[in-house]
Amino acid sequence: MFRLHPRTVVAAAATLALASGLFALPACSSASSSSGSSESAATETSESTAQEVTFTDDLGREVTVSNPQRVVACMGSFADAWQLAGGTLVGASDDAFSHYDVDSSQVSGIGKSTSLNLESILGLNPDFVIMTGTADGKHGTGVSQADMESSLGEAGVPVAFFKVTTFDDYKRMMGIFTQITGRDDLYQTNVADVESQIDQDIATYSVADKAPTVLVVSAYSKGLVVQDSSGMTGAIVKDLGGVNIADENPSLLSDFSLEAVAEADPDYILVLAASDDAATAQQYYNDAVGDSSAWQNLTAVKEGHVTMLDAAHFLYKPNEKWAESYQTVGQALNS
Repeated sequence: MFRLHPRTVVAAAATLALASGLFALPACSSASSSSGSSESAATETSESTAQEVTFTDDLGREVTVSNPQRVVACMGSFADAWQLAGGTLVGASDDAFSHYDVDSSQVSGIGKSTSLNLESILGLNPDFVIMTGTADGKHGTGVSQADMESSLGEAGVPVAFFKVTTFDDYKRMMGIFTQITGRDDLYQTNVADVESQIDQDIATYSVADKAPTVLVVSAYSKGLVVQDSSGMTGAIVKDLGGVNIADENPSLLSDFSLEAVAEADPDYILVLAASDDAATAQQYYNDAVGDSSAWQNLTAVKEGHVTMLDAAHFLYKPNEKWAESYQTVGQALNS
């Protein structure tokens, strides 16, 4: 059974700082750790002083921050995560206000995550900017946030890039955030406790003994887009023991083929809402499949094993509600 483990990296410099009473690390540093390449992307080097934390972000860059109080988050889920870690914001991208509990009366908007306003960011005089290093998906149509690094660097602003797709990614990022804020209690509540619930969900809903085949698709206005196990939902399916047909048929990722889907004949179909409005998402799906007899004859369709997944838990990162996403998929695969 797949297991998730809290990450722990504490270097000698941090140990010396602790011994001298100059720097306190959060509880995430006391949790057990598993080694491996997946942990190396964002491992704190812990070359720290009383107010200073040095870590490596998901682009392999060494970043040092010193008790940041004027933080700008360039993605809604990052803004939410920073607040969950006990941090405060002065600026955030638009999706932070529309999809997460970020107060627009206290935090300034800096534009969409795919079209940020650099002048607005600099105008807030930030002492730490959190950006996404992801260049695919919805960010593939806009300017990469990484392209703004040099401008912020020239202004002397520390910038960190994160790539968050799975719970492990979220856990790694929150380990860094809570080290910066010193809120070990919030790591326990919003990461360690969530991980424990995910472990329980995997034990409860595991379908590894049956290994059902699963098709994961996003329903857009222009049709269906298939996802493999590298995506958030696909990763959850894999953790629960399902077999994603796109892993066996990678051509589906670039060229959706009803014939190929019919040949694979999945046991379950999970449809990701590409709209906040459930009715609109359902219409996207209906328009995409139409009255195709081939689609209607799929095993998953005939047996009623098609599940529409909501935007809050699957289109946007669920952060402290990640276990709920596991529960939803688990229940769908056990229907």
